[in-house]
Amino acid sequence: MTLPSRWPAVLQAVMKGQPRALEDSHYPQWHPAPVTGLMNDPNGFIWHAGRYHLFYQWNPLGCDHRYKCWGHWSSEDLVQWQHEPMALMPDEEYDRSGCYSGSAVDNNGVLTLCYTGNVKFDDGSRTAWQCLAVQNADGGFDKLGPVLPLPEGYTGHVRDPKVWQHNGSWYMVLGAQDQQKRGKVLLYKSADLHTWDACGEIAGHGVNGLQDAGYMWECPDLFELEGTQVLICCPQGLAREPHRYLNTYPATWMSGDFAWDSATFSHGPLHELDAGFEFYAPQTTLSADGRRILIGWMGVPDGEEMLQPTREHGWIHQMTCPRELNFREGKLYQLPIRELARLREQEHQWQGHADDAPRLDAGRLEFTLIPDGPVNVNFADTLWLSVDEQGIQLRRRSLENGDMLTRYWCGKVASLRVLCDRSSVEIFINDGEGVMSSRYFPEHPAQVRFEGAPVITLRYWSLRACMIE
Repeated sequence: MTLPSRWPAVLQAVMKGQPRALEDSHYPQWHPAPVTGLMNDPNGFIWHAGRYHLFYQWNPLGCDHRYKCWGHWSSEDLVQWQHEPMALMPDEEYDRSGCYSGSAVDNNGVLTLCYTGNVKFDDGSRTAWQCLAVQNADGGFDKLGPVLPLPEGYTGHVRDPKVWQHNGSWYMVLGAQDQQKRGKVLLYKSADLHTWDACGEIAGHGVNGLQDAGYMWECPDLFELEGTQVLICCPQGLAREPHRYLNTYPATWMSGDFAWDSATFSHGPLHELDAGFEFYAPQTTLSADGRRILIGWMGVPDGEEMLQPTREHGWIHQMTCPRELNFREGKLYQLPIRELARLREQEHQWQGHADDAPRLDAGRLEFTLIPDGPVNVNFADTLWLSVDEQGIQLRRRSLENGDMLTRYWCGKVASLRVLCDRSSVEIFINDGEGVMSSRYFPEHPAQVRFEGAPVITLRYWSLRACMIE
């Protein structure tokens, strides 16, 4: 498809696709989702000039990963979002195979995008350029072109620049694969965003003694939290374990000390960031008041995504809710941002045996649960959560063959906070010590039922709809 024909095709896809998507009973009511087509990684998450900006990987022309643009939303409060002009399309030679993921920075007041231009060749090989684009007076973005070619010693799988400023210098982490097909995180430094100096590998297979760490690391994000440096990344090729890394690709975190003078990262082991069925490619930013906020893609590539029933309505995937991060006693905690409380309608409270608990409308729902023993939560006979002395089991049936699939969180469960939005469930365990994010596709109207003899304490709210304007 040539450049002149793409804009009309995108416009036509949106006009035809949005009514179909909104008619779908699984379309979210308060999570950001595509108006049509496929949405995946959050990109360019930033607070700039009085608004939050969230860009995202988007194929408006179909529910597949073939054509990648950058869509763009903005918000004053991370709750109510509005559409902005499309930011990037793959219309240059250096990004012809897709405008892949990246980040955004405020460069002397100019909102600047840092992204990967992906190029695939007819012989099956590929290359990647790290590129810049700057916002113009119309709210769109003008491309400045590549600023970093493919580094020597690595395959064409080098992408997802996360850029930030420290003590007057710019830094960039990149996900990469070396020529031996091992996943790495690369670090670069620049004075002006245009000329970059390589600082070496700071994480990945064979770095700091980490072995068997997969063949590609995507979507790195390095930041400080309560005096500790945290690296979030998505390693592809990690071996599955009995109770973790069970998705096709996981999202992980590690913490440690970063030495700015030597550009080295001394860190501890990998930890799974989210133990649910769908969570990938998270990105963080600082809020206007200094909190570290994370948003992730509630999806996983190369799993059962193409079997999701929403594709019949011309759309697929959604974002997670925004989450505030904290670091305590060596653990990374995640909780829904406090602003989401604005969506709550009338509060209800209940205490008694789980079997006697009221059934709740699962469409737009938040509830907290304190269990006094083993208890089950049944989400519309489609997703099942079980709490016992060992922790949590979350189960649903495979969309491919109907087999029962299970995800685990291991540890003592003192409390749960659960957010539901038509076809998604986000479970926050022990005030954010663990999280399990999952899509599910019930028949609506759908109900949440509580099962078991132990006493439970419930607080619950219906949530108001909050559609993108």
